Amino acid sequence: MHVATAIQALNPALWNRQIAGAPLLWWIGFHIAVLALVTADALLPHSRTDKPRPKLAWLWSLFVACAAGGFAFWLNFEKGHQAALEFASGYTIETSLSIDNLFVFLILFRGFRISHREQHRALLWGVFGAILLRAVFIVLGVSLLDRFEWVSYIFGTILLYAAWRLLRGQSASDALPGWVIQLQKHQRSLLFVILAVEATDLLFAVDSIPAVLAVSRDPFVVYTSNIAAILGLRSLYFALSSLLDHFHYLHYGLGALLAFVAAKMFLAHWIEIPTVWSLAIMAVILGICALFSILHAPRHITKRG
Repeated sequence: MHVATAIQALNPALWNRQIAGAPLLWWIGFHIAVLALVTADALLPHSRTDKPRPKLAWLWSLFVACAAGGFAFWLNFEKGHQAALEFASGYTIETSLSIDNLFVFLILFRGFRISHREQHRALLWGVFGAILLRAVFIVLGVSLLDRFEWVSYIFGTILLYAAWRLLRGQSASDALPGWVIQLQKHQRSLLFVILAVEATDLLFAVDSIPAVLAVSRDPFVVYTSNIAAILGLRSLYFALSSLLDHFHYLHYGLGALLAFVAAKMFLAHWIEIPTVWSLAIMAVILGICALFSILHAPRHITKRG
């Protein structure tokens, strides 16, 4: 007998209780699955070592995406074809718009010179904080997000400054000024970095959550698609960050990316850049820098006797 059927038989009232248009046990089951995925991610070998394992990160990113696809397949039978399509659309939009976050996280961690293992810890706490913040914003709606709109100009200025330091520096670790790095060292904990991660997610939520609400007004679909996308970002970050270790000119591309993200924030009221175009521009920037790194890689000539 399935677990759901057993619970339904024991307590029909609990099973039928609706919260935001979905049965209570749907919410409980989803969060149990989220906790299981986060725990499994935290226990993977690449989470407990300072040695990056990009292949494992790519595989886990693929697995989480497949899990999201399985959830959409389940929604198709439980809530209908429309709900499944809305989930898939929300998941795709949230993942696409969250790519910006990953590059900002990359700059933060490289700038603060955070070790690989500490990056895992910071992002793990970041996932829990993001889940809580997204739940609050989705419940309260877009009106609350509009109150934070002015902060995007300050954040855009910070990103432009980081972009300038990247373009004139030698690596991604040059993005942050020395006094900021010293401030983190004096804290002697990851709290400062975790707060920066949460603040970044908060600011980017101003764009992503309204975009998902535009394709669905079902609270369960909007919330689950947001959280499903967030679950895959942690491993995707480590998959993308491994590129920096192979392409030594990529930090120039990161500088250009940060400048592009800042420009989007400044011009949001007048120019709306479609998500597809935004991803295409970022892909072209990274592709050019990767190609330049390959063409101008140091060549070691060994002489054979």
